[in-house]
Amino acid sequence: MERAIEWEKAVVLITGGTGSFGKKLVQIMLQRHPPKKLIVFSRDELKQFEMAQTYPDTKYGCMRYFIGDVRDKDRLYRAFEGVDYVIHAAALKQVPAAEYNPFEAVKTNIIGAENLINAAIDQGVKRVIALSTDKAANPINLYGATKLCSDKLFVAGNAYVGREQPSFSVVRYGNVVGSRGSVIPFFLKQKESGVLTITDPRMTRFWITLEQGVEFVLWCLEYMCGGELFVPKIPSMNIMDLVMAIAPECKTDIIGIRPGEKIHEVMVPRDEARRTIEFDHFYLIQPDFRFWKRVCSWNGGRPVPDDFEYNSGSNPRRLTVEEMREMIKNL
Repeated sequence: MERAIEWEKAVVLITGGTGSFGKKLVQIMLQRHPPKKLIVFSRDELKQFEMAQTYPDTKYGCMRYFIGDVRDKDRLYRAFEGVDYVIHAAALKQVPAAEYNPFEAVKTNIIGAENLINAAIDQGVKRVIALSTDKAANPINLYGATKLCSDKLFVAGNAYVGREQPSFSVVRYGNVVGSRGSVIPFFLKQKESGVLTITDPRMTRFWITLEQGVEFVLWCLEYMCGGELFVPKIPSMNIMDLVMAIAPECKTDIIGIRPGEKIHEVMVPRDEARRTIEFDHFYLIQPDFRFWKRVCSWNGGRPVPDDFEYNSGSNPRRLTVEEMREMIKNL
């Protein structure tokens, strides 16, 4: 299925563009897929100023910096004028903060998604791909619940517009090595004290690098039909192995699982197995649209068993201590 994008003719906008993912996306796009215009949309003027020192528009003529918030529908309408492709990475994603400030998470992650969908439709954007999280599968915390709702909105956006543009799809993956707020920078800081706090020694998580995440999102943006939820096949790791990779000399203090946490994360729930097809490097959860298979054809995929579940505990792909050390050595 040929869906390649002519990047040199494309106007691309990324929401949350000054975050960990956004900065890596800009770096990779400028190196490998320089577009006609690359717009960084975010609400933090200081981060935009700092990013513009690294990627000034005097050196990178395609770069644009646009201050705004996905909560502000009017600002999105202005930002999306002439935009071909949108990568939606803006979110409130800290689990404890979302539990304590639930309406703020709803405003950004749900209302912001609705604003973005309407702006993309009305401004003639061609494709939108939204970043999700493993916490959106069978969610038990508010952050995961808001992202599940966001995922549903983006998938349903395709039924809302019918066969007209834009197309909407979602990418769901696990913990990003070294991203802000993740456990790895936390452990690296705790390493100085000689004691690492562990919630539960049984805990496992999916892991992906920023570069792998960016490359997968760009690939999905190129080949999406609209309505897919893409899940990459990535390795898992037990929390105690992560401790061995980061600070084998440190003691550990078991503090108990935090509110909203799971022992194992899920990316393809068992209830969605009937709609899931497997490829060599990813799973694809198909939408429940009657028309979808008539307009989209993913050749080479195979159905998963009815009782299939893709979770970090039973995932056969495991990171070794040495592999994790290699992944984090430049952090």
